[in-house]
Order: sequence, then structure tokens, then C-alpha cells
Amino acid sequence: MAKAKATVHGAVSIVNAIANQKGATLGIDLKVEAIVETSPGKGIVIQSENKTLSSRLINKTVEKIVSKKDLEQNKITITLESEIPTGYGLKSSSAISSAVALGCAKIFKSKFTDQQILLAGVDASIESKVSITGAYDDACSCYYGGFNVTDNAKKRRMSYEKGPSNLIAIIFIPKNRKRGNLKKLKVLSSVFDHAWNLAKKSNYWEAMIINGLATASILSSNPEVITGLIEKGALGASVSGNGPAIAAITKKENEANIKKAFSTLEGKIIVSKISNKKAEVHEV
Repeated sequence: MAKAKATVHGAVSIVNAIANQKGATLGIDLKVEAIVETSPGKGIVIQSENKTLSSRLINKTVEKIVSKKDLEQNKITITLESEIPTGYGLKSSSAISSAVALGCAKIFKSKFTDQQILLAGVDASIESKVSITGAYDDACSCYYGGFNVTDNAKKRRMSYEKGPSNLIAIIFIPKNRKRGNLKKLKVLSSVFDHAWNLAKKSNYWEAMIINGLATASILSSNPEVITGLIEKGALGASVSGNGPAIAAITKKENEANIKKAFSTLEGKIIVSKISNKKAEVHEV
């Protein structure tokens, strides 16, 4: 019998990776906790109040870390608690798969490196069809915090930097969960490439605004929302991931102004600190 608790945070998009398999993200403070527990028996049991979680993703992640022999000899119970709304582009899948991988590695594969743990979740995301690119960019910011600029095809971090602790992310969660046609993002691949190169040079807010205007025009959001947020003092604003959530990064004193910019839209607002926290795990 063993028990481990892993904590991993969420993230927002700076540059969407679907067009070119190159992305950039920033860690935020909303978190996922996974408790992994072994007991006599076999099989994987998932406990969560959130019924929209992908059990296929969680099962695949466990299978990437735990050997067939160990799976035959242990019942593995995974209890998940998440502050991250699922299905809105706030990297809940990456945070969940990383937390599950980290908890399983603590018990079964204590010598696993950060990269091996990360890749377990990334590969499980592709195999369970939760993600098109495996979302290596998302996984990096969930796991390491801060700004991460990645080449998802090569599964490589091109650059990393801590996020400014004096900034907050104001995230709008629309009532309507509609997402546009993701394949159309490739039409603007040169625009996303330009944004990614800006992010690689640490011009994160400029990259985020370009990404925001491009993704909003394709994924049936309104690009005017992005420009409205910049007018109200956001440093950067964008559809996060494939949406429909919209994230604006700003200084604390602009919080009321940014909330006002969202006030005409139907939905709810979440305010989160920027996170530079690395994923953690400990035995319980």
C-alpha cells in the first residue's frame, strides 16, 4: 500500500501550437491535485466530481508509467480535484495527465526524470485523442510554471522564463462552449509563426495579442473583444488554447477595468495569479 499526492497548475496560451506545432504558454495559479493510492487487487479506479474528465487519458497516462506486471498486482485508485474548468482551453488535460504521471512515478518509478514524466502525459494525450499536438507547450507551463516556448513536434523547450509576480490573469469563461474549426488555424500559419518568433525573443505580450486576434477571427470569438481588453490596460489578451476561454494579463490595479470589458458578454470571470511553481509530489 502506497499513497502519493501530486499538485500541478494550469496555464494560458501565448501562441497556439496547432498551425505549426510551435507554441508558447504561461503558467497560472489554478491547480489540479491527484492522489494516487495502491491497494491489493487490480484495475484503475478514478474518483472525481468532474464527470467530463477523460478516463481514457487518465488510464493511458497510468499505463505509460506503471508496468503491466505492477498493474496486474495492484489496484490503483486516482482521486482528482481540479480548480481548472475543463474544456475551455485552460490546459486542464495537461495538468491532469502530468499530475497523474507524477503521482504514479513517485510510487512506481522513483528515478523517472521530469522529461519522462512530462512525455508520459503528452504521449497519452495524443493516443487518447485529447490533443492534436500532444500539447507539449501546455504541459511545460503546467509542470514548470512561467513562460515556456516550445517546439511540440520535437518535444523541446526552446526557452523558459519566470512570469512576473506582479501580474494577474483575468479569464473569461463564456456560457456558450462553441469552438470554431481548428483546421482553419493553419490558414494563418505564417501569422502564428511570427507570433512564436516574438515569444522566443521574450516579446510575450505582442505575441499574445497577435495570437489573440488570429485565433479570435478563426474560432468564432469576436476579435474586437481582444482590442477592447488592450484598450482597458491588458498587456496581452488572447483566446486561450482552442477556446472558448479568453485570458487577459494585466497589473492588479487594472482588474476592475478588464472585468468591465468582459461585462457585456455572457459567462463568468476567474482571476488567477501567474504561477512559477513547479509541479510537486510527496508521499501521504
